[in-house]
Amino acid sequence: MSDPLDRIAAALERMAPAPLSAPDFDTADAFVWHVSPDRLEPVRHVSRVDMGLLVGVDRSRDTLLQNTLQFARGLPANNALLWGARGMGKSSLVKAVHAAVRAEGLPLKIVELQREDLPSVSRLLNLLRGAQTRFLLFCDDLSFSHDDQHYKSLKAVLDGGIEGRPDNVVFYATSNRRHLMPRDMIENERSSAINPSEAVEEKVSLSDRFGLWLGFHACDQDQYLAMIRGYCDAYGVEIDEDTLRAEAIEWQATRGARSGRVAWQYFTDLAGRRGVSVA
Repeated sequence: MSDPLDRIAAALERMAPAPLSAPDFDTADAFVWHVSPDRLEPVRHVSRVDMGLLVGVDRSRDTLLQNTLQFARGLPANNALLWGARGMGKSSLVKAVHAAVRAEGLPLKIVELQREDLPSVSRLLNLLRGAQTRFLLFCDDLSFSHDDQHYKSLKAVLDGGIEGRPDNVVFYATSNRRHLMPRDMIENERSSAINPSEAVEEKVSLSDRFGLWLGFHACDQDQYLAMIRGYCDAYGVEIDEDTLRAEAIEWQATRGARSGRVAWQYFTDLAGRRGVSVA
């Protein structure tokens, strides 16, 4: 009869999941990381807009593009935090920059990581570390609440721990908050802490670990209208200036907001009424 410890070891081995094997990265330019079980799913068609249609973000566009080109060419590059107003093209810019770098003939892959999957990031990094290509790791709408511990996992991406961040990975995140947590929570922790200066230092300092901070601010009315006119010209939707202006301003008023997202939503409605496909 076999030793009970041997039987237990054999049972545990059968229960343990097989080591995750890297996918064929040549099958797609983009992937999404999933857990339970861990896997990288290829994305055949990335939802994005042409970089030329992003209005009012010229400086951020040029800075992020240059940083990404450096990385794709094997040169030093920084992690980037794109923060600011909602709907002003932060995630659209990341995806557009990736497309522009690919158009230069550089084999850069983009991998999207959901905020709630941050605890698994060390497993993802180990998978990417051994690949013979370069990856832009992207987390959209990143932020942390008062009792959220996911921020500790983020350090594995930004600092890399004892192994260091893989040389073939750069991390881009978007957030509505510059310091990745609400200001009132920062103030609450300061007011109730024994040592206020240290109470929030660990969380607030996360944003300091990004080499690039790119701010996105709410657009004015001229920029808003220019966005819509750009979409109309790009997709061949004909409309006179007076009608466009009146309809677009009314649309913005009903939404109570003015942003790139609202501009696209109005244009989608307009294109549908004019029978023009934007797929």
